[in-house]
Amino acid sequence: MQTENNFRIVKMQLLRRIHYGLQLAEEHFKHSFNLPQINYELKGIKAGVAYLQRNVISFNRTLMLENSEEFIHQVSLHELAHIIVYQQFGHVQPHGKEWQFVMKEIFHLPADTFHQFDLSSVQGKTFTYRCACQTHQLSIRRHNKIQREGAVYFCRKCKTQLNLVV
Repeated sequence: MQTENNFRIVKMQLLRRIHYGLQLAEEHFKHSFNLPQINYELKGIKAGVAYLQRNVISFNRTLMLENSEEFIHQVSLHELAHIIVYQQFGHVQPHGKEWQFVMKEIFHLPADTFHQFDLSSVQGKTFTYRCACQTHQLSIRRHNKIQREGAVYFCRKCKTQLNLVV
């Protein structure tokens, strides 16, 4: 029961924040934007996803409840910024200059492109892989793709192939 009450409270605060962000954008651009539909069905390690053409924002309920303050303050407007940019400019780079402008100049927030939340409650089994410079934790899905289909993954930093640590 306590979790449901917390969810309702955080959900109301998050929706208030989205309305506030929408108001800021409308004042800046001098026209109205379509309020996105909001759901809390996102699974996995992503905090939120904006589905631009459908005008929908999906949030990860588990991560939202575990990190409610940061979700309300930053994640809600991060995803809203994607919707506003799409409605204002059409298809552009997801975290490009238009999105950064909305985050910094309109919302007065840092233009962070990823979260730093503890993922232990939402991350499934992982497998340790190594490249030339570090170790990586790959999801079971990627591990199975490597084992079954011969997929190959490379480190973004050193560009060398990832190999399973046995």
